[in-house]
Amino acid sequence: MNSKERVLAALEGRIPDRVPWGEFAVDFDTVERIIGHETYLRAKARSQIAFWEGRHDEVAESYRRDHIELHRRLELDIVTFPMATWEIPPERDDAPPRRIDDSTWEDRSGRVFKYSALTEDITCVRDPAYEARTFTLDDFRREPSVPERDSRSWAVLEAVVSEFKDKKFICGPSGGMVGLVLPGGLEKGSLALVEKPELIAAATARAQREQDLADPVLIHPDSDAILLAHDFGHKTGPFIRPQMFRRYFLEANKARVRRLYRDFGKKVVLHSCGNVNSYLDFFVEMGIDVYQSIQQTAGMDLCGLKKSHGARFALWGGVSLENLVAGTPDDVRRDVRRAMACAKEGGRFILGTSHSIAVGSRYDNVMAMIDEYHRLADY
Repeated sequence: MNSKERVLAALEGRIPDRVPWGEFAVDFDTVERIIGHETYLRAKARSQIAFWEGRHDEVAESYRRDHIELHRRLELDIVTFPMATWEIPPERDDAPPRRIDDSTWEDRSGRVFKYSALTEDITCVRDPAYEARTFTLDDFRREPSVPERDSRSWAVLEAVVSEFKDKKFICGPSGGMVGLVLPGGLEKGSLALVEKPELIAAATARAQREQDLADPVLIHPDSDAILLAHDFGHKTGPFIRPQMFRRYFLEANKARVRRLYRDFGKKVVLHSCGNVNSYLDFFVEMGIDVYQSIQQTAGMDLCGLKKSHGARFALWGGVSLENLVAGTPDDVRRDVRRAMACAKEGGRFILGTSHSIAVGSRYDNVMAMIDEYHRLADY
């Protein structure tokens, strides 16, 4: 079997020649060790600064070249397109944010951006206009427009998909997942669930329309699946009670998955971190094919999930990200052995980390994971 055939067998309940291996993402520090040179691929802060400085072509070329090189060198069965692997923002005439210090920028609108050494990312930590905004029904009744797409984004996507479409399982982008729609953020949006349910309904319907419009310009015809990413919970439980999710958001999410099957013929993979034990039956109702992440440190146990839900969707995970970052090679090998022992039997299992090979992962630990995988993967 090649990688594509192997993953399809696992998703469809057939036994492949070996357990597939995939990662939601491989961050730049590991990528650089594998390909032997500096990259923008999954270098989120480095990419953001380059975009601010107008070096879009340079980033696009790195995404295209290095994504292909990574997958030629690494035996991953699945190709994914998370942040900082393919999407190039359209160039604007706006002045770039002003650098305040080594880790802080501010733009003309007063938005403040901070660099995190832990995640190697730059995020907006203050947006005065958004923080002061009061949402009304009229904000969500206007029809959305088709999103703008920079041609370089599609060129990167096309190059990578064309290289691997007959060899590896391609999880491509789409308009996204409705997930939880909480206008104004978690705090304000959670209050609106109680005080303004009609606003939540309008915002959710608007989000679904936006995503439906985006699908035709983002979904590649040669992809095998769509990778949806949305976090529904923190380390101890969901952001909102399951009853509220069912009331406000389940039908919209089911409709999104149905559309991806019906209109585009794609399988659906869900990446979701946190403790989502109480949402697993919702994932079944949505109709997903694979649940990826399975965060052990948030109380998500692969062995328990295999017993409770392993016949209803495939499970993708098993190796603790925390062990990749702070553990030893022996810790990582134990993770692989445990995952294989409890989830390999009967198929419907893909080995991977509990999130991704994230920045800070120790290279020796990554190599130990790969070595132990090959020792145990064959059926």
